[in-house]
Amino acid sequence: MTVCYKTKNMEQSTLYTICGYVASIGLILGYLPQAIETIRTRNTDGIALPTFLMMAVGAFAFMLQGLLHKPNIIWSMFITNAVTCLCSCIVFGIKIHNDYFRKK
Repeated sequence: MTVCYKTKNMEQSTLYTICGYVASIGLILGYLPQAIETIRTRNTDGIALPTFLMMAVGAFAFMLQGLLHKPNIIWSMFITNAVTCLCSCIVFGIKIHNDYFRKK
């Protein structure tokens, strides 16, 4: 009975890990093109300022959650949200620059 329980937990753990990495790759591949396009063109006309601010805050909180997870760090959560947070902060900075400094 104990052997089956351990095998089931190992399968669940593997599935959990795979889901985490698939989600990480999907989020980065879905988000990165928009961030790269915004950084490349500096065009932020269609971007809502509160959206990128809240995305940066949320990504930072998830990054900390992955880092502080006990007993092991959840690297997929940490790395994905570090990339998302960095991109959100860059886009947010470009948006602030365009809206408040360039157009005045």
